[in-house]
Amino acid sequence: MLRHFTNSLTRWDTLLFQYIFSLGAKGVFLSRSFRFISWSSNGWLYPFLGIYVYLTVDRTISRPFLLSAATAFLLERLLYHLIKQSMKRDRPFERILDVEFRVRPPDRFSFPSGHTASAFLMMTLLASFFPMLQIPVFLWASTVGIARVYLGVHYPTDVLAGAILGITTARIGIWLIM
Repeated sequence: MLRHFTNSLTRWDTLLFQYIFSLGAKGVFLSRSFRFISWSSNGWLYPFLGIYVYLTVDRTISRPFLLSAATAFLLERLLYHLIKQSMKRDRPFERILDVEFRVRPPDRFSFPSGHTASAFLMMTLLASFFPMLQIPVFLWASTVGIARVYLGVHYPTDVLAGAILGITTARIGIWLIM
């Protein structure tokens, strides 16, 4: 029973990966857009965003936001590395014929997607502290996940796990500080 479920999930994961990856035949604009979106979640932007919030937003909001972010990112990075090293899932371009990565992956293993985890963590924090940003940050984080699949470095389930990790650690960070 479990084996059947795992095989079905793997088939679904591979089919969805191949569909999203095949969008690369649609043109250069999509590739450049997805590279930029993926790059936006590399992590370098988050400290600047924190400084901006600190300098421009009332301390009753900026202080808990920054403390929640620091707590959540620490927890997310610890869990991310623990999960990634215990799962050791190969990346799609290592398993599927005729698939080459469109952006160099930051490490060897695929599960979970760290870019997606960070994007969904930031999305959850921003949407919680600044509700008017809910829709744009959700769209951005979701597009980061799709971009990671399109770029050939993650399966859809890697992205789903990253999103769950990011949302969960952000909620824990907020809960611990508030």
